[in-house]
Amino acid sequence: MSTDVSSAQARSGAPGRTGRVPKYYGIKQRLLRMTEARPPGSPMPAERLLAIEFRTSRTTVRKAMQELVSEGRLDRIQGKGTFVARPKVYRTLQLTSYTEDMRAQGLDPASRVLDLGYIAADRELAALLEVERGDRVLRIERLRLAGGEPMAIETSHLSARRFPGLRRNLARHTSLYTTLAEVYGVRPAEADETIETSPATPREAGLLATDVGLPMLLLSRHSRDGTGTPVEWVRSVYRGSRYRFTAVLTRPDR
Repeated sequence: MSTDVSSAQARSGAPGRTGRVPKYYGIKQRLLRMTEARPPGSPMPAERLLAIEFRTSRTTVRKAMQELVSEGRLDRIQGKGTFVARPKVYRTLQLTSYTEDMRAQGLDPASRVLDLGYIAADRELAALLEVERGDRVLRIERLRLAGGEPMAIETSHLSARRFPGLRRNLARHTSLYTTLAEVYGVRPAEADETIETSPATPREAGLLATDVGLPMLLLSRHSRDGTGTPVEWVRSVYRGSRYRFTAVLTRPDR
């Protein structure tokens, strides 16, 4: 039995029968052919015009386009429109900084500080950074850009006791990791990292120039130095339409 037939049976629940194809799916295939005929970054026609061309409702067109956005075929930019998606930015899961990752792909990285200040460690932060509850933690929230395009919102947390004056020292360096290495002699040596998906909140959508509810990639990284002492806990929200993560896997017995 072929894979196609098996898939059809799984959808329909009956041998030898295929499931009913929704109307929007046919529109989606036509839109997909349109994207393949256009260069990356080129604008797509407005939903109203597509509805007229395809002789269907704007609701049907919107559903088809929404799926293509979720699949990374289209990129919707808030206030500008919908565009044929450009190739995704690759990031290898390794202990490197955002700046290093972007420069390795020939992109010009930049950051904009959204918030910089001290907070009191709650139970979770105290455990992650190995500090006491209520201890001061420096919270750094930055909007990460590449070529002027917003790519991610990154929020770092570091112990104020371990890194005294970090807030002041950051003003003299362009990179957090550079500051830690040159001022404090600390370099992250290992980290635990998790990846989840999460719908964009209104604030995240506004900062990343996308739509509320679109899938975001949520990364959490807990890094330690060579002695196993915590360095940083960071939470990053990446535009799912612009990012693809890769990892090099090895067998445990090796």
